[in-house]
Amino acid sequence: MEDQNASSNGLGKVFHKVKPYLAMMSLQFGYSGMYIITMVSFKHGMSHWVLSVYRHIVATLIMAPFAFVLERKIRPKMTLPVFLRLAALGFLEPVLDQNLYNMGMKNTSTTFASATVNVMPAITFIMALICRLETVNLRKIPSVAKVVGTAVTVSGAMVMTLYKGPALQFIKGQAATHHESGNSTQPSEQNWVLGTVELIASCGGWASFFILQSFTLKMYPAELSVTAWICFLGIFEGAIATLIFERDMSVWSIGMDSRLLACVYSVSIFSY
Repeated sequence: MEDQNASSNGLGKVFHKVKPYLAMMSLQFGYSGMYIITMVSFKHGMSHWVLSVYRHIVATLIMAPFAFVLERKIRPKMTLPVFLRLAALGFLEPVLDQNLYNMGMKNTSTTFASATVNVMPAITFIMALICRLETVNLRKIPSVAKVVGTAVTVSGAMVMTLYKGPALQFIKGQAATHHESGNSTQPSEQNWVLGTVELIASCGGWASFFILQSFTLKMYPAELSVTAWICFLGIFEGAIATLIFERDMSVWSIGMDSRLLACVYSVSIFSY
């Protein structure tokens, strides 16, 4: 009995140690599903501007009650400087980052877009150095690892951007016919370059969001409330952007299909 208890305790400790890594792996699978579902919703006529707005409506409905109840005693008083920072955060991530990313994914592919996101930690690290949130001492191993990691991620993004190898043809007959007839759904070289620029700009917006968020949390240390405010303000800012770029009001209508699934599923992944 004692051996069984010791064994179960040992397994429990091991699971507790690997739980964060399992969570991150599960999150990556969730991101993969989100990319695919989002692209399917675009093929069914979903506007990426509208998707951003609906996504943050759902996120606000989910996050606001938790923020109101759990942080009611620790939530600081709202001030104008904090509100302006929250408004800027609401523009950087819900409007700028997400729409640039979706535009880039439409002009390239889901695989390329998900791989390009790996350059975002490098951009964040460089911006953190500029803002003096990070320090580098090449005599210390952690600093060397940060520099090497930044160089590797940037190099990988450049390789994917500048080199486009031959398509993988698993079924020769079908692939050959497909190639001969021409594929209008594949992005052109011009769209591929534009999509790459949009994806890198999206990473820059996301990195800027992280930097500004770190400064905002120092002034307003209520994480759930900050998230709820960002989603709430992102609704109005995203709606304004949608009305500017989408003149057809029919784009706001969605049904019980992949478009609704994309709105709900993406929020569940980000909440996770």
